[in-house]
Amino acid sequence: MSHVTRQELAEVIAEKTLHITDRQKLVSAVAAYFAGTHTAVDMNSLMRDIMQYRLEQGYVEALAVSAHELPKNVLDDIVLLLKEHFPTATQFRVDGVVDQSVVGGVRIELPQETLDLSVKSKLNLFKRLTAEEK
Repeated sequence: MSHVTRQELAEVIAEKTLHITDRQKLVSAVAAYFAGTHTAVDMNSLMRDIMQYRLEQGYVEALAVSAHELPKNVLDDIVLLLKEHFPTATQFRVDGVVDQSVVGGVRIELPQETLDLSVKSKLNLFKRLTAEEK
């Protein structure tokens, strides 16, 4: 029996779940499959690979992480930003995630990249730049 790589597994799962647009339902479906087969897998890595495959198929799915629940107009603005970044994509979904550690601003997470517009990120950049000037 040949060994299936995580990447190959992610592609099969992603292809079979392209119809699922709700991220939580997707995670639940994948977790249920592995629970039923009693297979151990690193879900975070696998989900990143699945989301990357879906991105390559034109399904852009992102998390907008902020200290507070984001209003719909902000999520819509993030979708517009993503449409500029991924002009060939056909479907977009941005889910808001509340994380008190963000403090302020927003961090947009995609499978292979993050756009960090948080206050913490800007302060860290400021600290680094001022330290370099000394």
